[in-house]
Amino acid sequence: MEFTVENFTRPLLRYYDAHRRILPWREDPTPYHVWLSEIMLQQTRVEAVRSYYTRFLTVLPTIRALAEAPEDQYLKLWEGLGYYSRVRNLHKAAAVIMETYGGEMPRTAKELLTLPGIGAYTSAAIASIAFREAIPAIDGNLLRIFARLTLYEGNIKENAARKAAEDMYRPLMTERPGDFNQALMDLGATVCLPNAAPHCESCPFHSVCEAHRRGCEQAYPKVPEKKARRQEKYTVFLIRDAGKLLLHKRPDKGLLAGLYEFPNAAGHLTQEEALQYVRAFGFAPLRILPLPEAKHVFSHVEWHMTGYFVMVDELHPFPEKSALFPVGLKEIQNVYSIPSAFAAYRKAIYGIDEEAR
Repeated sequence: MEFTVENFTRPLLRYYDAHRRILPWREDPTPYHVWLSEIMLQQTRVEAVRSYYTRFLTVLPTIRALAEAPEDQYLKLWEGLGYYSRVRNLHKAAAVIMETYGGEMPRTAKELLTLPGIGAYTSAAIASIAFREAIPAIDGNLLRIFARLTLYEGNIKENAARKAAEDMYRPLMTERPGDFNQALMDLGATVCLPNAAPHCESCPFHSVCEAHRRGCEQAYPKVPEKKARRQEKYTVFLIRDAGKLLLHKRPDKGLLAGLYEFPNAAGHLTQEEALQYVRAFGFAPLRILPLPEAKHVFSHVEWHMTGYFVMVDELHPFPEKSALFPVGLKEIQNVYSIPSAFAAYRKAIYGIDEEAR
């Protein structure tokens, strides 16, 4: 099937005009807003991003504000979104934009690609939406739609598939390139679904889609079988005295680099092993309570956690260069960014404390 402006682009844009999702970054698509939203939306659901997007812009409303923000501030604003390298690269790129481009976002996908944290998809999304460059923003949605429309038999994760999809879409972007990309994103998110039966009756391409015509929509796209995630066990500690809780700063490299966490040990410790762990810091435990089990899934590893709340007589300070340090509860709320991997234990701080009293 040959796709044209008449049988593809215009039906797509009519669909978008009638059904587009109302999203805050679409209502005010300045380059900074588009950039921020696209970075937040990587690996994160739209509904989860809404509140983060608004909060982030309230505190850091401009590229200059982001470039000048201290690390703990922008990490705290990102707390819970995960993949923290995204916000670190946002900050680095903001500094480059201030120093190299006079505070104005570069206008082409080629220039945007030179900024930290901006790859082929993000550069195309920003360039098309904010600056109307006719370049396809090839993400999973666009690849899935392409594969079903054309019965693409290759591995959709390979560069050849991305190139084939781009070659199909690019000549069709004769009108409203930003809306063209966003329409396909919406179509993939709400109609041409990845892990469920697609709603083909609502699709503007149902009469020209090869997979729909043959009734094999869910056989496409072709993807390699995922490797099983590695599983790791940890015991998490909420170690408290009357007014403070012990935190640990993770190393600057590796998983959750440079973020704050509750002290933890490899394996699932017994209560007696947990008390020995706390005493090894020089603390005198007054009371210990078990905490619920929790699991957190990363892209390549799963953490299976258990935990203990331990009330101690006093949290003494550690040497200046130590990664361990006591902090007040308000500082945990307002200053230190604790990854969502520890969300279950962060929620337990206050309730368990009351029980311990």
